[in-house]
Amino acid sequence: MEERLLGTIYKDGDTIVDEGTESKEMYILQSGKVNVTMGGVDDETLLATLKEGDIFGMMGVIDKAPRSATVRAVGEARVLAIDHATFLRMVTRDPSLALRILHQMSQRVRNLDTELGITINNLKEVSEEFVWQRGRFKARAVA
Repeated sequence: MEERLLGTIYKDGDTIVDEGTESKEMYILQSGKVNVTMGGVDDETLLATLKEGDIFGMMGVIDKAPRSATVRAVGEARVLAIDHATFLRMVTRDPSLALRILHQMSQRVRNLDTELGITINNLKEVSEEFVWQRGRFKARAVA
């Protein structure tokens, strides 16, 4: 990563946020793209691809809990980190910033709700095709 006056430039594949780590910062993607993933190397799941203007890491600046996902640069990406104190000053000066962040968070929750619904329906369909017999799943007999 290369430090610049405004933001940090990350090269393709560089990790910006690591799942499980503690952080008190949020990030604004000034240019480029990032992938948001969850899980280990062997079972990593892509949650989202964010683009210029998107904000990520909002939960960390608000609740200071460990990161729920990993964020990596896709190609070159410039990212501005905003710490908790700076965030509070910015929101005090411009309350609409909080509304923009809430809008993005709300949109992501809606998208996750949709994905969860699809996944649950898929699991129901799969479970109807199998039956548990003698300690293992077997395909249901087709009538």
